[in-house]
Amino acid sequence: MSQSAPLNLSLHERQGRAFTSKATEILYGGAAGGGKSHLMRVASVIWCAEIPGLQVYLFRRIREDLIKNHMEGANGYRSLLAPWVQAGLVKIVEDEIRFLWNGSKIYLCHCKDEKDRFKYQGSEIHVLLMDELTHFTEVIYRFLRNRVRMVGIDLKEEYKGIFPRIISGANPGGVGHQFVKTTFVDDVEPMEVRRMPPSEGGMLRQFIPARLEDNPSMARDDPDYEKRLEGLGSKALVDAMRWGDWNVVEGAYFDCWNAQTHVLRPFEIPKDWLRFRSFDWGSAKPFSVGWWAIANEQFRTPDGQIIPRGAMVRYREWYGKKSPDVGLKLTVEQVADGIKEREAGDKISYGVADTSIFAEDGGPSQAERFSAKKVFFKPADKQRLAGWSQMRDRMIGEDQPMIYCFSTCVDSIRTIPALQHDENKPEDLDTSSEDHAADEWRYACMSRPWVRTIEKPKVKDAWADVFEDEVEESWKTV
Repeated sequence: MSQSAPLNLSLHERQGRAFTSKATEILYGGAAGGGKSHLMRVASVIWCAEIPGLQVYLFRRIREDLIKNHMEGANGYRSLLAPWVQAGLVKIVEDEIRFLWNGSKIYLCHCKDEKDRFKYQGSEIHVLLMDELTHFTEVIYRFLRNRVRMVGIDLKEEYKGIFPRIISGANPGGVGHQFVKTTFVDDVEPMEVRRMPPSEGGMLRQFIPARLEDNPSMARDDPDYEKRLEGLGSKALVDAMRWGDWNVVEGAYFDCWNAQTHVLRPFEIPKDWLRFRSFDWGSAKPFSVGWWAIANEQFRTPDGQIIPRGAMVRYREWYGKKSPDVGLKLTVEQVADGIKEREAGDKISYGVADTSIFAEDGGPSQAERFSAKKVFFKPADKQRLAGWSQMRDRMIGEDQPMIYCFSTCVDSIRTIPALQHDENKPEDLDTSSEDHAADEWRYACMSRPWVRTIEKPKVKDAWADVFEDEVEESWKTV
């Protein structure tokens, strides 16, 4: 390389921790302004310059965002690499950056929908950079992680054991919020490095939190940025974007969900409460079975929480997943046996299920096969908007919510609060997210429609009008 064409490749302390980390699967960030994008650009340039033949893939979900954020502008690749481009060391061709002296490359990639991931089926990714990871689904992330491999690359001693590697940046919120939180943030100390099992990719995983304070350049170049973060609007959005709070989900479809209110410690369901089950079929994707009880009178739980008469309580669930959003691929008969085993001793009044199980295709329907196992269902009312409205109305309730779930219903608690609005149809829910439990809740709610009490206006006493007229007339005569 020419010494006459130096680049400004400086990193701040927290960014440097990610760059030098021995972890091979890193989530960096949390709050806005932590310097995620700059870290990715600088790291990619340094590693490409020092490792001949390196292939770096940098992803954002939308191509327009990718170009605006990483290629253009004062801090983009074009500006950053301008001295090397002018010196003939680097060539930028559309979405590809080529290091001419050693054959390394940076590919700028986008993957808007899950079907787009197959464009990278044959890729050998040495370094995977995922900008705004929460904008991607878990399916996309797992697929791309599976393409991270390195064969025949000669590494310096200092780089051995830390390549191939992944660095992702993210803020809370978005369609991938829940999987990112579960994968990197929950039940782990920040900065801790963990060896993951093969089912989770087998890499050395680490969460490196970063806030605005960890990026002094932002304070220098844009001193009003913090004020704009504080002025975002809702407290949830400020907490997420300014402080990197992963326990709030801005833009959540069910923003009325409150774990402290809707989640109950398990208790013994009274025997005279009506019980039923709801079911959403899945094979490659998870299936979801829920068991519900209806309070036949106002009830006080052992913890002192009041459950109103008519409220629905989800006291058990079976979520058929191998891993998040990946199904068990069980047969109908296996699922039926599992349902019977779990509800032994329960008096189930009825079952309601996704209408797809009633379809006939050259043989007995799935519903008929369930019936052969003495597990009976009737078709669910699948109206989406009406069903979501029923769920929302029950979550809000009147003086108390009209729907609850036991704390043992972990997959409902994991997935429902993180569901997002559909970008193209905001009144509906984004079906690309892990919505199987929510669909099954919807079927349950639509099987027992609930209407909020409308307070009738008080009828004025006719004699009161006469009395008021007499009083008014008497004043006139005084």
